[in-house]
Amino acid sequence: MAVLNQLPVIFRKDSVESQIDRLFDDAIRSVTEWSQAWDPRCNVFEDEQGFTVQMALPGLEADRIDVQVEKNVLHVKGEGNNSASEDRKWYRRDIGEGAFSCSFRLPDDADQEKAMASYRQGLLTITFPKREKARSRQITIACQ
Repeated sequence: MAVLNQLPVIFRKDSVESQIDRLFDDAIRSVTEWSQAWDPRCNVFEDEQGFTVQMALPGLEADRIDVQVEKNVLHVKGEGNNSASEDRKWYRRDIGEGAFSCSFRLPDDADQEKAMASYRQGLLTITFPKREKARSRQITIACQ
């Protein structure tokens, strides 16, 4: 299993080797139009209420996306329609298609049991509220 590197809030499964592979894949793809699985664009952030992962999945139907949490790791995978055609000559191809898979290590204070996911206009949003004990709160000082 690959080493998980830290993002500001949530950890993304990306080893040094997979980052190097992606660099080579991008270079080869730009020259030969060859591609394998794609990595959706993601936003990952934390606010007072919890943790959020947003993924841009243009053109995918919600029933083609699989979201699971196992052992404190969020797994999102799916497969989009492959519109590649032999009679097309691509000049630019930025919209990913075909199979994808992403994994994120969740912080310990993310409440996995209360996670919610929504999908609207090609944007998958998965939210994990913070456990009650992890939220900051004001403590009143009693005067005697």
